[in-house]
Amino acid sequence: MKGTIPTVLMALLSSSPASAGPVQRRQETVTQTVTASAPSAPTPWTWNAGGSQTWPIHESCNATERALLKKGLDDAATLAAHAKDHVLRFGNSSDLFQKYFGMAPSAEVVGWYDKIANGDRSRFKFRCDNVDGNCVLPGWGGHWRGENGTDETVICPLSYTTRHPLEGMCGYGYTVARGALSFYFGSDLIHRLLHMPSVGEGAAEHFADSYAECLELAVKNPAEAVRNSHTLQYFALDVYAFDVAVPNEGCPGKPAEKEEEEEESHGHGSAAPTATTSSAPTATSAAAAECHTHSDGEVHCA
Repeated sequence: MKGTIPTVLMALLSSSPASAGPVQRRQETVTQTVTASAPSAPTPWTWNAGGSQTWPIHESCNATERALLKKGLDDAATLAAHAKDHVLRFGNSSDLFQKYFGMAPSAEVVGWYDKIANGDRSRFKFRCDNVDGNCVLPGWGGHWRGENGTDETVICPLSYTTRHPLEGMCGYGYTVARGALSFYFGSDLIHRLLHMPSVGEGAAEHFADSYAECLELAVKNPAEAVRNSHTLQYFALDVYAFDVAVPNEGCPGKPAEKEEEEEESHGHGSAAPTATTSSAPTATSAAAAECHTHSDGEVHCA
Protein backbone atom coordinates (compact mmCIF):
# COMPACT_ATOMS: atom_id res chain seq x y z
CA MET A 1 0.00 0.00 0.00
CA LYS A 2 2.94 2.32 0.57
CA GLY A 3 3.84 2.27 -3.08
CA THR A 4 0.30 2.77 -4.28
CA ILE A 5 -0.32 6.43 -3.29
CA PRO A 6 2.82 7.89 -4.93
CA THR A 7 2.05 5.95 -8.03
CA VAL A 8 -1.45 7.38 -8.23
CA LEU A 9 -0.15 10.93 -7.68
CA MET A 10 2.38 10.53 -10.47
CA ALA A 11 -0.33 9.31 -12.77
CA LEU A 12 -2.53 12.28 -12.01
CA LEU A 13 0.31 14.76 -12.56
CA SER A 14 1.24 13.24 -15.87
CA SER A 15 -2.33 13.66 -17.14
CA SER A 16 -2.62 17.43 -16.21
CA PRO A 17 -2.79 19.86 -19.14
CA ALA A 18 -0.10 21.97 -17.53
CA SER A 19 2.28 19.13 -18.04
CA ALA A 20 1.71 19.11 -21.82
CA GLY A 21 4.34 21.79 -22.55
CA PRO A 22 5.53 25.27 -21.72
CA VAL A 23 3.04 27.99 -20.84
CA GLN A 24 1.55 29.46 -24.03
CA ARG A 25 1.75 33.27 -24.36
CA ARG A 26 -1.01 35.36 -25.89
CA GLN A 27 0.04 36.68 -29.28
CA GLU A 28 -0.40 40.45 -29.91
CA THR A 29 -1.91 41.44 -33.29
CA VAL A 30 -0.32 44.57 -34.84
CA THR A 31 -2.45 46.39 -37.47
CA GLN A 32 -0.69 48.84 -39.86
CA THR A 33 -2.78 51.22 -41.99
CA VAL A 34 -1.30 52.16 -45.34
CA THR A 35 -2.94 55.04 -47.26
CA ALA A 36 -2.67 54.51 -50.99
CA SER A 37 -2.47 57.77 -52.98
CA ALA A 38 -5.19 58.05 -55.60
CA PRO A 39 -4.04 58.71 -59.16
CA SER A 40 -4.14 62.43 -59.97
CA ALA A 41 -7.16 63.48 -62.01
CA PRO A 42 -6.44 64.99 -65.42
CA THR A 43 -6.82 68.75 -65.69
CA PRO A 44 -10.29 69.42 -67.13
CA TRP A 45 -10.45 71.19 -70.47
CA THR A 46 -12.29 74.51 -70.12
CA TRP A 47 -13.40 75.30 -73.65
CA ASN A 48 -14.52 78.84 -72.83
CA ALA A 49 -11.53 79.87 -70.73
CA GLY A 50 -10.82 83.59 -71.02
CA GLY A 51 -14.32 84.50 -72.17
CA SER A 52 -16.41 87.04 -70.31
CA GLN A 53 -20.01 88.19 -70.02
CA THR A 54 -19.02 91.37 -68.17
CA TRP A 55 -19.18 94.63 -70.10
CA PRO A 56 -15.55 95.76 -70.55
CA ILE A 57 -15.53 99.38 -69.45
CA HIS A 58 -12.16 101.12 -69.43
CA GLU A 59 -10.66 102.51 -66.23
CA SER A 60 -10.84 105.99 -67.78
CA CYS A 61 -14.60 106.05 -67.08
CA ASN A 62 -15.55 107.62 -63.76
CA ALA A 63 -18.24 106.16 -61.51
CA THR A 64 -21.08 108.10 -63.14
CA GLU A 65 -19.94 107.33 -66.69
CA ARG A 66 -19.46 103.68 -65.78
CA ALA A 67 -22.95 103.40 -64.30
CA LEU A 68 -24.65 105.11 -67.25
CA LEU A 69 -22.63 103.20 -69.81
CA LYS A 70 -23.36 99.87 -68.16
CA LYS A 71 -27.07 100.75 -68.11
CA GLY A 72 -26.93 101.63 -71.80
CA LEU A 73 -25.13 98.40 -72.66
CA ASP A 74 -27.65 96.40 -70.62
CA ASP A 75 -30.39 98.16 -72.59
CA ALA A 76 -28.65 97.19 -75.84
CA ALA A 77 -28.59 93.56 -74.72
CA THR A 78 -32.28 93.75 -73.72
CA LEU A 79 -33.28 95.17 -77.12
CA ALA A 80 -31.21 92.56 -78.93
CA ALA A 81 -32.47 89.67 -76.81
CA HIS A 82 -36.11 90.57 -77.42
CA ALA A 83 -35.53 91.05 -81.15
CA LYS A 84 -33.97 87.59 -81.25
CA ASP A 85 -36.85 86.05 -79.28
CA HIS A 86 -39.40 87.66 -81.60
CA VAL A 87 -37.68 86.20 -84.65
CA LEU A 88 -37.30 82.79 -83.01
CA ARG A 89 -41.04 82.81 -82.34
CA PHE A 90 -42.24 83.99 -85.75
CA GLY A 91 -39.33 83.50 -88.14
CA ASN A 92 -39.68 85.60 -91.26
CA SER A 93 -43.48 85.41 -91.15
CA SER A 94 -43.71 88.38 -88.78
CA ASP A 95 -45.05 91.59 -90.33
CA LEU A 96 -42.34 93.53 -88.54
CA PHE A 97 -39.65 91.18 -89.80
CA GLN A 98 -40.84 91.57 -93.39
CA LYS A 99 -41.03 95.33 -92.95
CA TYR A 100 -37.28 95.53 -92.30
CA PHE A 101 -35.81 92.35 -93.81
CA GLY A 102 -38.26 91.33 -96.52
CA MET A 103 -38.43 87.57 -96.96
CA ALA A 104 -34.79 86.99 -96.03
CA PRO A 105 -34.02 83.83 -94.05
CA SER A 106 -34.21 84.64 -90.36
CA ALA A 107 -31.15 82.76 -89.06
CA GLU A 108 -28.62 85.51 -89.73
CA VAL A 109 -30.80 88.11 -88.04
CA VAL A 110 -31.06 85.86 -84.99
CA GLY A 111 -27.29 85.49 -85.01
CA TRP A 112 -26.54 89.23 -84.98
CA TYR A 113 -28.84 89.86 -82.05
CA ASP A 114 -27.58 86.81 -80.17
CA LYS A 115 -23.98 88.01 -80.53
CA ILE A 116 -24.93 91.34 -78.97
CA ALA A 117 -27.00 89.83 -76.18
CA ASN A 118 -24.93 86.76 -75.33
CA GLY A 119 -21.65 86.84 -77.22
CA ASP A 120 -18.20 86.98 -75.64
CA ARG A 121 -17.37 90.46 -74.36
CA SER A 122 -13.69 89.98 -73.61
CA ARG A 123 -12.28 91.22 -76.92
CA PHE A 124 -13.52 94.82 -77.02
CA LYS A 125 -13.63 97.79 -74.67
CA PHE A 126 -15.46 101.08 -74.15
CA ARG A 127 -13.49 104.05 -72.90
CA CYS A 128 -14.27 107.61 -71.79
CA ASP A 129 -10.97 109.50 -71.98
CA ASN A 130 -11.23 111.16 -75.41
CA VAL A 131 -7.90 109.57 -76.27
CA ASP A 132 -8.12 110.68 -79.92
CA GLY A 133 -9.34 114.21 -79.17
CA ASN A 134 -12.55 113.86 -81.20
CA CYS A 135 -15.06 114.45 -78.42
CA VAL A 136 -14.50 118.20 -78.67
CA LEU A 137 -16.00 118.20 -82.18
CA PRO A 138 -19.64 119.39 -82.33
CA GLY A 139 -22.21 116.63 -82.24
CA TRP A 140 -19.84 113.75 -81.52
CA GLY A 141 -21.37 111.24 -79.11
CA GLY A 142 -18.54 108.78 -79.58
CA HIS A 143 -16.57 106.88 -82.19
CA TRP A 144 -14.92 103.60 -82.96
CA ARG A 145 -11.16 104.17 -82.79
CA GLY A 146 -10.35 102.50 -86.09
CA GLU A 147 -6.65 102.01 -86.72
CA ASN A 148 -5.80 103.62 -83.37
CA GLY A 149 -7.54 100.83 -81.47
CA THR A 150 -9.59 98.39 -83.51
CA ASP A 151 -11.26 96.84 -80.46
CA GLU A 152 -12.02 100.12 -78.67
CA THR A 153 -14.82 102.65 -78.85
CA VAL A 154 -14.77 106.05 -77.17
CA ILE A 155 -18.03 107.30 -75.63
CA CYS A 156 -18.06 111.11 -75.46
CA PRO A 157 -19.74 113.25 -72.75
CA LEU A 158 -22.58 114.15 -75.15
CA SER A 159 -23.87 110.57 -74.94
CA TYR A 160 -24.34 110.76 -71.19
CA THR A 161 -26.43 113.92 -71.38
CA THR A 162 -28.61 113.21 -74.42
CA ARG A 163 -29.32 109.45 -74.55
CA HIS A 164 -32.48 108.07 -72.96
CA PRO A 165 -33.10 104.84 -71.03
CA LEU A 166 -35.11 101.97 -72.46
CA GLU A 167 -37.77 102.46 -69.78
CA GLY A 168 -38.79 105.58 -71.70
CA MET A 169 -39.55 103.72 -74.93
CA CYS A 170 -42.32 105.54 -76.82
CA GLY A 171 -42.04 108.47 -74.40
CA TYR A 172 -40.66 111.97 -74.90
CA GLY A 173 -42.64 112.26 -78.15
CA TYR A 174 -40.48 109.57 -79.77
CA THR A 175 -41.60 107.50 -82.77
CA VAL A 176 -39.54 104.90 -84.57
CA ALA A 177 -40.05 106.48 -88.00
CA ARG A 178 -39.01 109.99 -86.97
CA GLY A 179 -36.75 109.46 -83.95
CA ALA A 180 -32.96 109.41 -84.13
CA LEU A 181 -31.38 105.99 -83.79
CA SER A 182 -29.24 107.44 -81.00
CA PHE A 183 -32.26 108.70 -79.05
CA TYR A 184 -32.09 105.66 -76.76
CA PHE A 185 -28.69 104.73 -75.39
CA GLY A 186 -29.34 101.02 -75.94
CA SER A 187 -30.04 101.46 -79.65
CA ASP A 188 -27.04 103.73 -80.11
CA LEU A 189 -24.80 101.13 -78.49
CA ILE A 190 -26.12 98.36 -80.76
CA HIS A 191 -24.65 100.42 -83.60
CA ARG A 192 -21.35 100.85 -81.80
CA LEU A 193 -21.15 97.16 -80.89
CA LEU A 194 -21.66 96.14 -84.53
CA HIS A 195 -18.67 98.29 -85.47
CA MET A 196 -16.42 96.23 -83.19
CA PRO A 197 -14.59 93.70 -85.40
CA SER A 198 -15.26 90.87 -82.95
CA VAL A 199 -19.01 91.54 -83.15
CA GLY A 200 -19.77 92.82 -86.64
CA GLU A 201 -16.86 90.90 -88.21
CA GLY A 202 -16.73 93.41 -91.05
CA ALA A 203 -20.04 92.10 -92.39
CA ALA A 204 -22.50 94.33 -90.55
CA GLU A 205 -22.12 97.60 -92.43
CA HIS A 206 -23.94 100.71 -93.71
CA PHE A 207 -26.01 99.83 -96.75
CA ALA A 208 -28.87 102.21 -95.96
CA ASP A 209 -29.24 105.00 -93.42
CA SER A 210 -32.61 106.71 -93.05
CA TYR A 211 -35.81 104.97 -92.01
CA ALA A 212 -37.20 105.21 -95.56
CA GLU A 213 -33.96 103.90 -97.07
CA CYS A 214 -33.97 100.91 -94.72
CA LEU A 215 -37.53 100.01 -95.73
CA GLU A 216 -36.56 100.29 -99.40
CA LEU A 217 -33.56 98.04 -98.84
CA ALA A 218 -35.82 95.36 -97.35
CA VAL A 219 -37.65 95.19 -100.68
CA LYS A 220 -34.72 95.60 -103.04
CA ASN A 221 -31.99 93.63 -101.31
CA PRO A 222 -32.99 91.56 -98.25
CA ALA A 223 -29.53 89.97 -98.17
CA GLU A 224 -28.04 93.39 -97.42
CA ALA A 225 -30.89 94.39 -95.14
CA VAL A 226 -30.04 91.62 -92.66
CA ARG A 227 -26.51 93.05 -92.41
CA ASN A 228 -27.39 96.73 -92.36
CA SER A 229 -26.56 98.13 -88.94
CA HIS A 230 -29.28 100.79 -89.08
CA THR A 231 -31.91 98.23 -90.09
CA LEU A 232 -30.92 96.05 -87.14
CA GLN A 233 -31.36 99.08 -84.87
CA TYR A 234 -34.76 100.06 -86.32
CA PHE A 235 -36.15 96.53 -86.06
CA ALA A 236 -34.99 96.11 -82.46
CA LEU A 237 -36.63 99.40 -81.48
CA ASP A 238 -39.87 98.79 -83.39
CA VAL A 239 -40.41 95.25 -82.18
CA TYR A 240 -39.62 96.15 -78.56
CA ALA A 241 -42.06 99.07 -78.71
CA PHE A 242 -44.82 96.88 -80.19
CA ASP A 243 -44.31 93.76 -78.07
CA VAL A 244 -43.20 95.21 -74.73
CA ALA A 245 -43.42 98.98 -74.24
CA VAL A 246 -46.91 99.59 -75.65
CA PRO A 247 -48.23 96.07 -76.39
CA ASN A 248 -49.97 95.57 -79.73
CA GLU A 249 -49.56 99.23 -80.56
CA GLY A 250 -45.98 100.42 -80.27
CA CYS A 251 -45.00 103.84 -81.57
CA PRO A 252 -44.12 103.38 -85.25
CA GLY A 253 -45.02 106.92 -86.29
CA LYS A 254 -45.14 108.16 -89.84
CA PRO A 255 -42.06 108.68 -91.97
CA ALA A 256 -41.12 112.17 -93.03
CA GLU A 257 -42.45 113.46 -96.33
CA LYS A 258 -39.92 113.46 -99.12
CA GLU A 259 -39.36 117.20 -98.88
CA GLU A 260 -38.78 116.99 -95.14
CA GLU A 261 -36.50 114.04 -95.57
CA GLU A 262 -34.32 116.00 -97.97
CA GLU A 263 -34.07 118.81 -95.42
CA GLU A 264 -33.39 116.36 -92.59
CA SER A 265 -31.18 114.01 -94.58
CA HIS A 266 -28.75 111.72 -92.84
CA GLY A 267 -25.63 113.03 -94.54
CA HIS A 268 -22.31 111.19 -94.72
CA GLY A 269 -19.30 113.11 -93.51
CA SER A 270 -16.15 111.94 -95.23
CA ALA A 271 -13.65 114.31 -93.66
CA ALA A 272 -11.41 112.57 -91.18
CA PRO A 273 -11.71 113.94 -87.64
CA THR A 274 -8.79 115.93 -86.36
CA ALA A 275 -7.37 116.01 -82.88
CA THR A 276 -7.20 119.25 -80.95
CA THR A 277 -3.55 118.82 -80.08
CA SER A 278 -0.66 117.56 -82.16
CA SER A 279 0.15 114.89 -79.59
CA ALA A 280 -3.22 113.17 -79.80
CA PRO A 281 -3.75 110.65 -82.63
CA THR A 282 -6.79 110.81 -84.83
CA ALA A 283 -9.18 108.05 -85.80
CA THR A 284 -7.94 107.71 -89.35
CA SER A 285 -9.83 104.72 -90.71
CA ALA A 286 -12.71 105.28 -93.10
CA ALA A 287 -15.13 103.62 -90.72
CA ALA A 288 -14.08 105.84 -87.84
CA ALA A 289 -14.43 108.94 -90.00
CA GLU A 290 -17.94 108.12 -91.21
CA CYS A 291 -20.52 110.40 -89.63
CA HIS A 292 -24.28 110.72 -89.97
CA THR A 293 -26.20 113.91 -89.28
CA HIS A 294 -29.56 112.99 -87.79
CA SER A 295 -32.76 114.97 -88.10
CA ASP A 296 -32.20 116.48 -84.67
CA GLY A 297 -28.89 117.96 -85.81
CA GLU A 298 -26.72 115.51 -83.90
CA VAL A 299 -23.72 114.02 -85.67
CA HIS A 300 -23.40 110.29 -85.14
CA CYS A 301 -19.98 108.92 -85.96
CA ALA A 302 -18.98 105.32 -86.26
